[in-house]
Amino acid sequence: MARTQGARPRRVRLWRWRRNPLRRRSDLAEAWLVLAAVVLALLLGALSGLTAAGAVDGSLAERRERTTPVPAVLTEDAAGLSASVTQDGDGDGGVWAKVRWTAPDGTGRTGRAEVDPGSPAGTEATVWTDPEGRLVSAPPDGAEAQFQTVMTGITVAVATGGLVLLGGWLARARLRLRRLAEWETEWRQVEPSWRRRMTG
Repeated sequence: MARTQGARPRRVRLWRWRRNPLRRRSDLAEAWLVLAAVVLALLLGALSGLTAAGAVDGSLAERRERTTPVPAVLTEDAAGLSASVTQDGDGDGGVWAKVRWTAPDGTGRTGRAEVDPGSPAGTEATVWTDPEGRLVSAPPDGAEAQFQTVMTGITVAVATGGLVLLGGWLARARLRLRRLAEWETEWRQVEPSWRRRMTG
C-alpha cells in the first residue's frame, strides 16, 4: 500500500536488537556498547560513590576521636558582631579572640579561637584541641557531617558515571565513523552498476 503523502515514516524502536536485513554487525555492537556503558555507569558510579562516602565518614569519625573540647578563658574582649561581619565578610556569628587553655601536659597555652561576639575578657569558652594540645577547628558533627558525606558520595558517583558514559560515547562515535567508512567503500563498488541501470 502506498504511503499517504505527507505521512511520516514510523520509527521502529530497538531496531538494533531485532533481526532485519538492514542491521549490520556494527549496529548490534553499538547497541551492546550503549547498554554496557549505561550499566557500568550505574554500577561503578554507585560503587565509587558509596566508597567515597564511607571514606569521608571514616575520616570525620577519626577526626572527632582525635579532637577534644577543652575549657578556655578569653584574655581579651571579643569584638562585636558588626566588627566580625566587616572583618570576616561572612557574618557566621563568631569572632576571633585570644584565649588561654591548659594542654594535656598541664602547661598553659594561648591562641586565637572563634568565640561569641562581644564577650568580655575572662569569659569562659570551649575550644577544640588535638592530642598535643594545639588548637584545631571543631570537627563536623550531626547534620553537617552527614551533609559532607552525602555530597561527597553523590559528587563522586556522578563524576564516575559521567566518565564511563563519556568513554562509551567516544567508542560509539568511533563505531559510527567506521560504519560510514564501510558504507563509502560499498557505495564505490555499487555505484558504477547503479548508474548504468539508471542511464540505460
